Amino acid sequence: MTDLRQKVALVTGSSRGIGAAIAKRFARHGAKVVIHGRDVAALSVVRDEIEAAQGRVLQVTGEVTKFSDLEAMRQRIEEALGPIEILVANAGKSYTQPAQPLEETPEDGWRASIDGNLLATFLTLKSVLPGMKQRKGGAIITISSAAARRPSAASPLPYAAAKAAIELMTQAAAAQAGPYNIRVNGIAPETILTEKNQRAIPDTQKATLIEAHPLKRLGTPEDVASAALFLASEEAAWMSGVILDVAGGAVLVR
Repeated sequence: MTDLRQKVALVTGSSRGIGAAIAKRFARHGAKVVIHGRDVAALSVVRDEIEAAQGRVLQVTGEVTKFSDLEAMRQRIEEALGPIEILVANAGKSYTQPAQPLEETPEDGWRASIDGNLLATFLTLKSVLPGMKQRKGGAIITISSAAARRPSAASPLPYAAAKAAIELMTQAAAAQAGPYNIRVNGIAPETILTEKNQRAIPDTQKATLIEAHPLKRLGTPEDVASAALFLASEEAAWMSGVILDVAGGAVLVR
């Protein structure tokens, strides 16, 4: 059984969906989990579920596009649980419509997508990396997207661009942090049936999407949580700079 016992793990954007699934999976494997988000009520539900399963959890809020908020969060975590040993920089989403032509993409939507994904991930790593370097150890997981793995007219362009930049930043951080015994990897999910997507994607579109996946189903938050657990654990001790496609075979990259 994969063991994260007593390790402090921060999962940003974990009030629901992929982030919540990762936080709950880490807690089941012994981690002291920090859940984060802006929806306090949703966070409380995740916290209650973890505590009901005898897990240890701390709930924090803060804006991941503000370095001062991230530093305050990190200091609170260190005081309550200890230094962060595992980071999942999950916070992010698309702020524009899919299949929107470049010239029709609003500037504010572009800036929101870059800030809410790329800047948020950069600032989160910027806050956590110095302590990991000082302690000479840690595991970092960023969250990309299949939208960044191959160009598609159907993808929201600002989101895809931000996620592609996150992948390059992940690999650059892996090269920089490796000598400090810090592993930095990324996960690139394809269509995941989060609570939001279950409601938002019509059944006919789900059927079309399923046909685009060789494994003939769509992904679940638990699929991504399984990948995150592996990358966070010592079972991936000699893996760094990897972007792991959790895509049901829909993304095939040499």
